[in-house]
Amino acid sequence: MKIKIKLAVLLFFMLAADSWATDNFTFHGDRLSSVRAQGKEYTLLDGNAGITSSSTVISADIIKIYGGDNEYAECTGNVEVLDNNKGISLKASKLFFNRKDDIIRVEGSAIMEDMKNKVVVKGNFLEYLEQEEICLIQIGVRILKEDMACRSEFARYDRNQEILELSGMPVVYWKDDEYRALRIVIDIDKDEISLEGKVSGKIFSEEQKEEIPVDVPDGEEGELDDGTGTVK
Repeated sequence: MKIKIKLAVLLFFMLAADSWATDNFTFHGDRLSSVRAQGKEYTLLDGNAGITSSSTVISADIIKIYGGDNEYAECTGNVEVLDNNKGISLKASKLFFNRKDDIIRVEGSAIMEDMKNKVVVKGNFLEYLEQEEICLIQIGVRILKEDMACRSEFARYDRNQEILELSGMPVVYWKDDEYRALRIVIDIDKDEISLEGKVSGKIFSEEQKEEIPVDVPDGEEGELDDGTGTVK
């Protein structure tokens, strides 16, 4: 059975309590198509589409909700996500939401703002594991925080531990200093940087603002304090 409904104004539906695990949610759009045949269930929202649950608001041009318990959502076009409880906002051109496993996958110039830790994450592919609060970013990674800018091809961001791991030609600019290595680990809370493999950088002392080049032989590791010019 296929149902098509055209709306002149926004349409809101309250689903049953077991639709998304134990969470109620509403959805809306300019047009709605629904298929309820067993094994093929889906709801398609086209135009000004949106989903609202207890803590999360998702909006997009088109949203497809599917699965036996409506546990999956595919969003395309001007996608925006706001999770007030976790302090996260997301923007992208395409998003997949697995409500059952609490996983969000984002594609196409994705931007995530972590309002709790005041960190902005950018990349062309982003996967956020909500239960662990871990974000995996790939391709053209850019991470920004006050006094810090990072660039790499791969990154792992642990929001709980405030640990950022960078690989794939990573570069970190922290205040006036520059760090390069095969792998860079940053403790955002403590302002500590660990470098592994082919380490190099430029550090400026606070007193003299004199450039101090850093070059550690391949295979060795170094830890550098923020802006002190000291290699441990």
